[in-house]
Amino acid sequence: MTLKLILKYLLSAAVITLVSEVVRRNDRVGALLASLPFVSLITLFWVYYESAPEQRLQKTGDHMFYIFWYVLPTLPMFLLFPWLQKQWGFHGALGASAALTVALFAVLRFVAARFGLVL
Repeated sequence: MTLKLILKYLLSAAVITLVSEVVRRNDRVGALLASLPFVSLITLFWVYYESAPEQRLQKTGDHMFYIFWYVLPTLPMFLLFPWLQKQWGFHGALGASAALTVALFAVLRFVAARFGLVL
């Protein structure tokens, strides 16, 4: 395993650990941190520096373009999960949220294709 790959693992684990520790102390600040696109920005950084110089603009631009579209079907989950959890408990809400998100991804692909957007 290369040093770069180990650094990626450690950085990713540090972000997740930081957010989960903040959530334990303050829900609002933890949610704010979780809502920030840390993973997207970290990935953008790695994609940029690991791509050939002539591919950097295309790779990073494509990455951000697809993130925008792929975030949309996940948003309803954040609104529905608290209500679903009261109805079906944590695991039921998690399963229903995952199923809803998968279904919305399928809808997004179908609708986007009708407008010539391949996702």
